[in-house]
Amino acid sequence: MTANCSHLTGIQDVKPSARGCEECLKSGSPWVHLRICRTCGHVGCCDDSPNRHATKHFHATSHPIIEGYDPPEGWGWCYVDEVMFDLRDRMTPQWGPIPRFV
Repeated sequence: MTANCSHLTGIQDVKPSARGCEECLKSGSPWVHLRICRTCGHVGCCDDSPNRHATKHFHATSHPIIEGYDPPEGWGWCYVDEVMFDLRDRMTPQWGPIPRFV
């Protein structure tokens, strides 16, 4: 995995905002996989999900780094630099069981 990212120093240890995609849980929408923002802890659904809430969160906030989160997968993605990198040594612990919709 590539680590050519100018935003790696901004990665924070975060607390997940929800036990699933925050917006999908509120609306009852399904998701495929979860991503967690490593700036603020927002949990959103991936781009294979109908609503793409993780990417929408990036566009609304400019928070650049997400982590694969269901279960913690050990990789990160920078939306700005469009690179994937290893987060196995800094994974966000899962916050309880994650409900499944899809």
